[in-house]
Amino acid sequence: MRLTLADAVVGRPGAPVLRGLDLDVAPGEILTVVGPSGCGKSTLLRTLAGLLPPLGGRPSQDGAPLDGPAADRALVFQEDALLPWRSLRANVELPLAIRGVARTERRARAEDWLARVGLTEHAGRLPHHVSGGQRQRAQLARALAGQPRAVLMDEPFGALDAQTRAGMQQLLVTVLHGTRATVVFVTHDVDEALFLGDRVALLGTGRVLDVPRPRERAASADPATVALRREVLASLGDRPGV
Repeated sequence: MRLTLADAVVGRPGAPVLRGLDLDVAPGEILTVVGPSGCGKSTLLRTLAGLLPPLGGRPSQDGAPLDGPAADRALVFQEDALLPWRSLRANVELPLAIRGVARTERRARAEDWLARVGLTEHAGRLPHHVSGGQRQRAQLARALAGQPRAVLMDEPFGALDAQTRAGMQQLLVTVLHGTRATVVFVTHDVDEALFLGDRVALLGTGRVLDVPRPRERAASADPATVALRREVLASLGDRPGV
C-alpha cells in the first residue's frame, strides 16, 4: 500500500500541529518517523490510520482518498491493549472474529502468527501471566494475523527494557519479511529508527533520508550510518556527539 499526504494540515480543530506536510510512503517500505516531543508524530499516525481527519489536504492510499479506519491498515500502540480476560490466542483471534472469519480459519491464523512470534507455548495464558515483551509479541501477532497491507506503529517498544527492545526490533524485521506490508514506525529512539527504517522522516523539517544498508547491528559503526545518526540527532536539537 502506498500512503500519501500532500500539503496536509494535521491536528485537532483549532490546534494544528503540522502544516504543509508532504509524505509519500512507498509500498512495502519501513518508514521510521522521529521528531521532538509534541511535534505531531502520534497525530500523523492517527491521521494515516483514518482516526483523525486532516484539517487540510487529503490523505490517500494507492491514490484513493483515505476516509476513516479500514481493516487493511493496522495500528499498534505502545500499550499492548490486550483484553485481560482473553488468552493470548483469543486476543489474536478477536479482530478476525469481528470481521466474520470462520472459527477454524481464525484459529489456524492465530496459531500460525503466535508461532512466528515465539508464543506457541504461551498461547493459552492470560496477558497478566506473561512478560511485557511477550504481550507486545502477542499484539504484533494480532495486528499481522489480519493480513493488513499497512501497519502503523506508535512507539510499540518504548516501555520495554533495552535487551527486550532489541529482540523485538529484530523480531519485527523477521516477521515482516515476506508480508509486503508497508510500515510507518514512530519512535523517539534514533538508533531504533536507523536499524528498522528503509528511510527516516525528520518530522517538522520536511526531510526524509535514506538509511544505509545492510540492516545489521554491526552497521551502526559504518561511517555513513554514523554520519546519518549525527544528522538525525542534530534535527532533534541534540548534540551531534551524543
